Amino acid sequence: MSTEAASEPRDAARHRAKSSLRTCIVTRAELPPSQMIRFVPGPDGVITPDLARRLPGRGVWVTCSAILLTKAIKTKAFAKSLKRPVSAASDLTPLVDQLMLRRTIEALSLANKAGSVVTGFAKVEAELSRGSVVALLHAVDAAEDGSRKLDRKWQAIARDLGREPRIVGELTTTHLDLATGKENVVHAAIGDGGAGLRFLTEVERLGRYRQPASSSASDCAAV
Repeated sequence: MSTEAASEPRDAARHRAKSSLRTCIVTRAELPPSQMIRFVPGPDGVITPDLARRLPGRGVWVTCSAILLTKAIKTKAFAKSLKRPVSAASDLTPLVDQLMLRRTIEALSLANKAGSVVTGFAKVEAELSRGSVVALLHAVDAAEDGSRKLDRKWQAIARDLGREPRIVGELTTTHLDLATGKENVVHAAIGDGGAGLRFLTEVERLGRYRQPASSSASDCAAV
């Protein structure tokens, strides 16, 4: 096979990867859709978040960051990018957080119904020992000593298995109770499987959106 022929599949793959990127209207950075939030103007010209990326019409993209979304609103980046008069509600940033949180709780509920969630300190500890866990989840209001004990065990097991020790801490006990239909859920283990992985996608997206200013400094520097 000639060098030219061999390079064609690679060139096509690079083109597909490039075409799948989206440009942030604040930083102008090109990122995959999974790291961004899509927004579309409604019939009334009001900017609407499209977290599922399914709404019709021309959309614009903002990096998944509450800080950058606030900048987009303040600098009227939506109107500039769309080249038409549009408005963004002053509470759009917290609204997106609420929508992401709801999607995260719903995803955890589905994972629980699919049998991919184990709750309770003792049961979580036992599940970790079986090596079938893909992530450990603590409520925001969990006691530090219990969380540290499970974290150490999970990190050691994940290291032996060659896995990333994913630890989630974005939800409160109230959120976990709501998602699992139980009371006083503080710790949970997320098992492998589509439902569990979908929850991890949603909760990690929520965490990325909530990152503090210090974590988003590199993004903001490009504004």
